[in-house]
Amino acid sequence: MECKYFEKLKEYNYGDLIFESEYWFILLAPDQNNLGTCVVALKRNEDDLAGLNNEEWEELSKIVKNLQLALKKSFNSTMFNWGCLMNSSYLKDPPNPHVHWHFIPRYRNKTSFEDLIFEDPCFGFSTMKSGKKSRKLPEYVRRKIIEKIRENFRI
Repeated sequence: MECKYFEKLKEYNYGDLIFESEYWFILLAPDQNNLGTCVVALKRNEDDLAGLNNEEWEELSKIVKNLQLALKKSFNSTMFNWGCLMNSSYLKDPPNPHVHWHFIPRYRNKTSFEDLIFEDPCFGFSTMKSGKKSRKLPEYVRRKIIEKIRENFRI
């Protein structure tokens, strides 16, 4: 992969690459409290959501539809939260934000994958209310999640 901004994403530990489109990276997020949580990050340097061009918005729209469909097929997600926050970028001086979206599948019921149980105890509310610590998964489970998403993701 030839994209100097992917190095920036690795620096911030956005996760493991699932898919690369013309304008966006889709990565499996390090925290898997909610099975299939991803980060969708722009492939060029842009620090403000208002700076996206029409082609980037159009492709993002396709990613939203297809990623949600893939997670419903893969893990029976109930609904989804999307957030473009970038808050932590401003804790550094000077700030160094990069446009990216947090994609959080939400689950009304417990779900299992690779003999692991995933619960969404604050379903219907912000995941920030859960108070749960970050859930890191073994590498082989992360690879299986990525395989499952790729199996059902089409753009």
